[in-house]
Amino acid sequence: MDIARSILLFALAALAEIGGAWLVWQGVREHRGILWIAAGVMALGAYGFVATFQPDPNFGRILAAYGGIFVAGSLAWGMAVDGFRPDRWDVVGAAICLLGVAVIMYAPRT
Repeated sequence: MDIARSILLFALAALAEIGGAWLVWQGVREHRGILWIAAGVMALGAYGFVATFQPDPNFGRILAAYGGIFVAGSLAWGMAVDGFRPDRWDVVGAAICLLGVAVIMYAPRT
């Protein structure tokens, strides 16, 4: 149950952080305006709260593992929203990052 909860929270965190950064990007780089930027800032703020609900009590571990989720999630966002097509090295790199997430978060500890 804790693993499923953790994965769901990582997915929500990625949605908030990547989506928030994308909204700010759109507001500034694509000149969509202050409302897009404000929505992005709010989403980025929400990201900060989502991580606090992870079942593991160690801040450093959560954020280190989330880094791998962020890498893979950013590539997926680019594909879904911006038409980005990752090359094989993007995919290999993201897979390595996700393997790191699994080791950091879900390896058995004594």
